[in-house]
Amino acid sequence: MDKQLDLLQGTLDLLILKAVSLGPLHGYGVLLRIQQISGQTLVIQQGSLYPALYRLEHQGAIASDWGESDNNRKAKFYRLTEDGRRHLREETKTWEAYAIAVAKVLGATQPPFPEEA
Repeated sequence: MDKQLDLLQGTLDLLILKAVSLGPLHGYGVLLRIQQISGQTLVIQQGSLYPALYRLEHQGAIASDWGESDNNRKAKFYRLTEDGRRHLREETKTWEAYAIAVAKVLGATQPPFPEEA
């Protein structure tokens, strides 16, 4: 799949939580990790990323500490909290059930009941 995909509403938080669950990252690192894992298919815009990071931190799903980035600049590094781990588990289950349901619909070859004429 060569084209980049628009994110479904509500998936950005889940993707951020997953990216941060793999290890602490600064904001731009979150963006890059999601792009890399998705094979460059999911591209997060900075204008969407930073409000989501703020929202997740405000909700207690992630926490942050100031540190130094690879290029020796001051950066805020985000890590998953226990609440964030719980939220990630719950949302992953919800997303997987949703994906299975969509796959069933897309794989249908005939209606499950006779159509009315």
